[in-house]
Amino acid sequence: MKKIPYSINAMNQPFDITTRQPQLFVCRDFEHLKDVLEEFASKMAFMVGGLEGINKAIECNNTATCEYSSGLQVSGVFNEVITDENNSPIYLRTTGKTALAFGNKELQGHGIDYHKDGFGSPVGKWKQTPSAPELLTNDQLHALGIVEGKKAKLEFMSGIVVSGKVEKILRHDGKLLLITFSNCSAKYGDRVLFDPDWGTCDMAVGERISSVFNGAADKDAYNQVALVPKERTIKVPSDAKRKRLENLYAQVRKIRESKTGYERLGEIWETQQAAHPEDWLLSMEIFEILDTTDQQRQLKAKIEKFLNEKKAQTKDLTTLISWGFRLVEYHKKPEYQAALHASPK
Repeated sequence: MKKIPYSINAMNQPFDITTRQPQLFVCRDFEHLKDVLEEFASKMAFMVGGLEGINKAIECNNTATCEYSSGLQVSGVFNEVITDENNSPIYLRTTGKTALAFGNKELQGHGIDYHKDGFGSPVGKWKQTPSAPELLTNDQLHALGIVEGKKAKLEFMSGIVVSGKVEKILRHDGKLLLITFSNCSAKYGDRVLFDPDWGTCDMAVGERISSVFNGAADKDAYNQVALVPKERTIKVPSDAKRKRLENLYAQVRKIRESKTGYERLGEIWETQQAAHPEDWLLSMEIFEILDTTDQQRQLKAKIEKFLNEKKAQTKDLTTLISWGFRLVEYHKKPEYQAALHASPK
């Protein structure tokens, strides 16, 4: 069998998993493998951003996120990008429900209910200043005539012109994210990008699109948390200790399904703590029952403290337990309850 030194060119090799492979790609060591994978990652949309990333978001026709260099994240179904003569993106647009976030947390007042009909905004530098717009200070904005409560006119290097009354200027971590205009007009040549009759205009700020990735930035707020499947396909062999733990799970499941016996949850949890201190998932299940039914608040607080201490032990546990808490909140949402009750028993 032919052996080929592993490189990024391996991605161009046809691969049929049902047949014997005619070659092997060989790495010198793990460092070699890491270097090639990092080279590949550097070409992915979440690293590249720009027009290439935006076009991938449009092609996928599903919820994606474009992140401005200011850190502002726009999540929605992207359907258009306008480019300049250098083929650089100067305006992007979504259709349908859209949310704005920073650091993967939705910005207050900028969720899918507010931006339910889509979102559009320019990208790029402003003519009036050589600096990246997200780095401008309040004094610099005032010098450009951008003051809350006053009319302003912004001209982009691309030729897009935005004018209107500045209602709000939003910053985060020192960077300018959004400028909200009323009575706003946005044009690119003869094309109207925003009309005053359309209402308030939230203009994103950022010199470029630095990253594009699949899904929403804040999946919880965007209602993009996956439902947990009821069936488990992985079967783990049981020894005597594990069978005792599984029995505790069965008792908790019976309490949850029958909606009786809540007073036994404390005893079950104490048993788990004494005999199976490494397990955290049962604690999360008990926590959710107590949270949903508003039972035994003192016990709930003890379990929450245990889970937070467990969460701090490793990076993996941080992720898993954080998602556990998120699911507890998500399971209380009306849309989840509706889907749960509509699903076949």
